[in-house]
Amino acid sequence: MTSTPHGARARARIEITAAIKEEARRRLAEQGAAELSLRAVARTLGMASSAIYRYFPSRDDLLTALIIDAYDSLGETAEAALKASVGALAGERWTAVCEAIRGWALAHPHEYALIYGSPVPGYAAPATTVPAAARVGFALIDVVRDAHRAGELDVAPVPADLEAEAARMAADFVPDLPPAVAPACVAVWAQLLGLIGFEVFGQFTRIVEERDAFFRHAVDGLARTVGLRPADAS
Repeated sequence: MTSTPHGARARARIEITAAIKEEARRRLAEQGAAELSLRAVARTLGMASSAIYRYFPSRDDLLTALIIDAYDSLGETAEAALKASVGALAGERWTAVCEAIRGWALAHPHEYALIYGSPVPGYAAPATTVPAAARVGFALIDVVRDAHRAGELDVAPVPADLEAEAARMAADFVPDLPPAVAPACVAVWAQLLGLIGFEVFGQFTRIVEERDAFFRHAVDGLARTVGLRPADAS
């Protein structure tokens, strides 16, 4: 079947967009997001500097595309672990998803830094990044939700001065779960990403040697915080 000019142009645009993003990722790894330049990317790819702006009108547009790609890649990894663990105990599923997130971060340290590291000077992520960013959190929440439906969730109550905030948070993103679950999930989400970030960015060097065992132990503690029975509990 003969391809149409329109189809050929569409394929060429997809290929060039992918090449631009791949070169941008290489530069992120070498120089960091703050040094990313559309002109430098174009020069490496042999493009006229004016041509690259037809694909990404600004550096920020390119950064946003890279950020969404990274969030989606991580989200897909977490969701795959969630799906693969269907039928296991809640604590085992929790550990599986957490380990998948860690594995992705260790395999993609520069992309992890892009989405969870220091803010890029002069860049503000637009609202279009939110759906992709939420995927990994919702994968973890799905484990908690399934445990709640099975009557296996035992989350500690929040103090009186946090009750109103817990109710607000729950209404915003987990309306089907007890209000106390919401702040617990937010705290655990932040702790998990920080724990992984410490490892990715070398903060555990000469401190934690048995990284796998240490991570599983920490994840068990996070499971307890959200009201789950840890994977190693009898």
